[in-house]
Amino acid sequence: MNRRRQKKLTARLMAAALSDTGTEVAALLRAGADPTIPDRYGTTPLYAASVHGNAEAVRHLLAAGAPPNAESAGEGAEGTPLCAAACWGHTATVRALLAHGADPALREDHGTGLTPLEWARQGAYEETVAVLVAASPCRR
Repeated sequence: MNRRRQKKLTARLMAAALSDTGTEVAALLRAGADPTIPDRYGTTPLYAASVHGNAEAVRHLLAAGAPPNAESAGEGAEGTPLCAAACWGHTATVRALLAHGADPALREDHGTGLTPLEWARQGAYEETVAVLVAASPCRR
């Protein structure tokens, strides 16, 4: 696939990850969009879908090979997908990420930031906290 087509697919995949229910994400992935390529700002499609609680899109992206623990680098979009979902109490998205190998103990900001559990506790998202506690290796 040529570079120009890939850039267009990446842009469309990012837009779909932000707003679509997952149908468009799946179609773009079938068309050859790469779920591992961040946008021009450094935000990954998986991070975008996670922060918006788009669990169906998250499942499609993970099934297509998006790494569950990869940090985004875009301004305002720094961190891991699991931290992003936990920060906003998107429990279904947290479950999807955990089911595909996201590390519940991984601190964002290259190991210096908060864990997903700490984010969920700050937001007082009890259901999300419970899911993360059950998945945590130390079960705090």
